[in-house]
Amino acid sequence: MRTPLAVTIAGSDSGGGAGIQADLKTFSALGVYGASVVTALTAQNTRGVQAIHDVPSTFIAAQMESVFCDLAVTAAKIGMLSQASVIETVADGLTRLAPSLPVVLDPVMVATSGDRLISDAAIDTLRRRLLPQVDLITPNLPEAAALLGEAIADRENAAVAQGRRLLGLGARAVLIKGGHAEGSESVDHLLMRDGTLRRLATARLPTANTHGTGCTLSAAIAAGLAKGLPMPEAVAQAKTYVTAAIAAADTLQVGHGHGPVHHFHALWC
Repeated sequence: MRTPLAVTIAGSDSGGGAGIQADLKTFSALGVYGASVVTALTAQNTRGVQAIHDVPSTFIAAQMESVFCDLAVTAAKIGMLSQASVIETVADGLTRLAPSLPVVLDPVMVATSGDRLISDAAIDTLRRRLLPQVDLITPNLPEAAALLGEAIADRENAAVAQGRRLLGLGARAVLIKGGHAEGSESVDHLLMRDGTLRRLATARLPTANTHGTGCTLSAAIAAGLAKGLPMPEAVAQAKTYVTAAIAAADTLQVGHGHGPVHHFHALWC
């Protein structure tokens, strides 16, 4: 039986709650072997991002070559790509090494702490090079607005409309995440080219420990795709997993700021 194997192409979070670290924890918790391509190093903890060191594009390309020439990767998740040159390198690498691989793109722009993680020039490259190339993008409301050059959606129908416009820019499927919205529910909307529109709603949970939520959700979707799940089922199962991880977050005592979600909530006693 083929081992489901996902690769995360993202930045490292030295605090362990987001980025590469969160992705690998998520893959492991969901029964998927995880590989990684590190795009940036962050000096980061639960209080914020203190420094960023970008990995040279040539070394990112070398990591991709190493992973894909040996490992039978069945899905990929893309996270922090802070520079236009890095985005070009990742796009070129996927085209050359894994043109038919299911890929989930989390267009990481701002950390939970509010720290900026991408340059302005890189946003246009992300829109132009990667949006049409991946199978799913998972922007939150501010990220969707930034990709479109519009105001942040303040109603569900406005968020859905922005999702449709992102499809028009070349995205194959869009998951608009509503965690930044107001209200008692956290509502996400999945839109697909075949006309699929699914509303995924859960009760909003009263915790400040949400560090790594977006990374974890996109990694969980990639894990589902790595196991062969159809996109809607992979998204629904990922939403259930991350909701439980947020619900259990307060059982962890990590740091003095926005703590991480509990990736191993179903496994730790």
